[in-house]
Amino acid sequence: MPQLDRITQDPGIMGGKPCIRGLRVTVGMLVGQVGAGRGIDDLLGDYPYLEREDILQALRYAAWRSEEREIILASA
Repeated sequence: MPQLDRITQDPGIMGGKPCIRGLRVTVGMLVGQVGAGRGIDDLLGDYPYLEREDILQALRYAAWRSEEREIILASA
C-alpha cells in the first residue's frame, strides 16, 4: 500500500469507512465529487478544514483499492 498517512478507519466514525484524518469526510464522498466534475479547489472551498494533500491521498487510496483484487464482470 502506498504511503497514506491521512486516511483513517475507525468503527466509531462514519461506520468505519475510510475517512480523512479522522474527520467525518469519507474518501468515497471526495472521490465521488471529483468524479462528478468538482475540482480540488472547489472542494477546498467547500471544506476549508481539508488540505490539498487530503484530497490527493483520497484519490490515491481509491486507485490503490481498485487495483487490490481482480473482479470478474459479467459480459453484456
